[in-house]
Amino acid sequence: MTDPNIPPPERVVHQTTINTTSPERKGGGGFMAFILGGLIVAVAVIGWFLYSGGRPPAAPEAPEVNLDINVPAPKLPEAPQLPDVPRPAEPPTVTTPAPEPQG
Repeated sequence: MTDPNIPPPERVVHQTTINTTSPERKGGGGFMAFILGGLIVAVAVIGWFLYSGGRPPAAPEAPEVNLDINVPAPKLPEAPQLPDVPRPAEPPTVTTPAPEPQG
């Protein structure tokens, strides 16, 4: 065992820190892709206009269709006759009472 009255031996801790500077990264790759894509689209549109003469392709003319369709209509059965409409009732008449004798 070690003697508690003897100080412990000195411990030397070595720590090495290395700071390196990385080269600056430029984030222009996304912007350049956007510009390149826009140029490709612009060239495609200009090529379409030059190839088609600036007009959209004409639709082919539809052939004239003249149809005469005669279909016999189905014959429906006779409907029953409606009953006669009843005459409206006469309004009730009220007789005026005879005057009472005075006397």
